[in-house]
Amino acid sequence: MSAPVGGALWGRPEQQDFRSRVRGCLLGGAIGDALGAGIEFDSLAAIREKHGPDGVTDYVPAYGRRGAVTDDTQMTLFTVDGLIRAHVRRDTGAWHPPTDVHAAYRRWYTTQREWGPDERRTNDGWLAKQEWLYSQRAPGRACLSGLADSTMGTTEKPKNPDSKGCGTVMRSAPFGLLVGWEPQLVFQLGVECAAQTHGHPSGVLAAGAFAAIIHALVRGDGLDAAVQKALMHLSTRPGHEETSDALKKALGTVRQGLPTPERVESLGEGWVAEEALAMGVYCALVAQDVRHGLLLAVNHGGDSDSTGSICGNLLGALHGETALPPAWLAELEGRATILELADDFAMEMTQGPALHGPADSAQVWLERYPRA
Repeated sequence: MSAPVGGALWGRPEQQDFRSRVRGCLLGGAIGDALGAGIEFDSLAAIREKHGPDGVTDYVPAYGRRGAVTDDTQMTLFTVDGLIRAHVRRDTGAWHPPTDVHAAYRRWYTTQREWGPDERRTNDGWLAKQEWLYSQRAPGRACLSGLADSTMGTTEKPKNPDSKGCGTVMRSAPFGLLVGWEPQLVFQLGVECAAQTHGHPSGVLAAGAFAAIIHALVRGDGLDAAVQKALMHLSTRPGHEETSDALKKALGTVRQGLPTPERVESLGEGWVAEEALAMGVYCALVAQDVRHGLLLAVNHGGDSDSTGSICGNLLGALHGETALPPAWLAELEGRATILELADDFAMEMTQGPALHGPADSAQVWLERYPRA
């Protein structure tokens, strides 16, 4: 699929396919996140002891309910919000998406510090008014410290320059949904926005690679081909070796035999970016279906919600929303909000000129996604 952002080359079948993949990517990531939320800090032995030899096979309670999502989904949603706002603001002549994404991440940071929405902040838009998002779900320290002030980290001067936590990767799938962009620009945007909280080369490059993989999937590539394209992008970047080696190891592990939790653990624990990416990619590559891939991605002694989220983003972008297990969808926290945001993103990307322009704009859209 190739069409300019907001362009007129989108036919109805292309719009329907794109919307299904956007929904699948965001909902799939949230499902994987929720499956891993209740076992994030448990060892594989502890998971099996508590939940049986197969580990978890369904949602388990976390944060007071089944199907609860974590900061992974929260930040992913604010990434989407920032990207929509960037495209809406383009009409004003202001075009710097990292700035809009940073502003969105700062709105997420506010949800981690306040009890609920402040109606006096008229420029926050609709997502920041969702009360269910005002809950701390084990947010990463680097994400919090990187967003604690209004100064935006950049690739030249990143926040937390030595950190490569997986908080960069788990929020970066939406960059790959910019199908009208060139792949190298998608990769670079993922890198630049990762530098707002993490500065280690593996932290930012893993985010760029993940965005590039999602981008290739939504454009119609298979997962193996998408990973190979990401490796090509990585090969031109200084400091890429850890991330490239992790992805190559994931590809090699596919050929070692039937997938097991032990093989997933051979790729790492997922607390750092390149390991989380490799583990999520491996589980998506060997998945018999979405359910099988997601359960494999969370049943290990590491950062289960992040690896589950990454795998879910991949499988959802690859197969679309109808491949997601309906029972898990039905119980997913925030499903209505995620669907609404996904559809808004798809509408902005395919029909943006009909919603806003220099001369005429739909007021309701500007209230949802203010230009300020």
